[in-house]
Amino acid sequence: MEREKSVFLPVSVNITNKKILIIGGGKEGLHKAVLLNRFTSEATVISPCFHEGFNVLPFKLVKKEYETRDIEEAFLVYVCTGNESLNARIKADAEKSGVLANVCDNPVLCDFISPAIYKKENVTIAVSSNARNVYQSIGIRNQIKVLAEQGDICLEIKADD
Repeated sequence: MEREKSVFLPVSVNITNKKILIIGGGKEGLHKAVLLNRFTSEATVISPCFHEGFNVLPFKLVKKEYETRDIEEAFLVYVCTGNESLNARIKADAEKSGVLANVCDNPVLCDFISPAIYKKENVTIAVSSNARNVYQSIGIRNQIKVLAEQGDICLEIKADD
């Protein structure tokens, strides 16, 4: 039996002092921003308008239309404009600049995906379906969360003496 290959390699990436962009200030962009805020307070969001939920996040908000030069020196970009042709253009710009891009709701255009994450203190558990079934990933993550909060699994590992 031949095993199906995964497209996305599950890794943890150091984002300290890295330029991270979210392009799009609507609900999709806000969702990515809320997830990202669990790991950093350093990101820039570019959009001509912003969902009110952005007001409570620590990110830099830049009220403008996207321009190709916005991607310069970026490490990661979340593309969340809601406009398929603009998303494809941003993805092409990112590719030319060597910037990793996540295009919301379009895994074919993604260089990386965001898994369903359960984080408690220094333990992070990421569940991914290889961008095939986000709801399955979320369901499994939620089961892990319930087990952890009920004490049915222990997330504390003590160092050997």
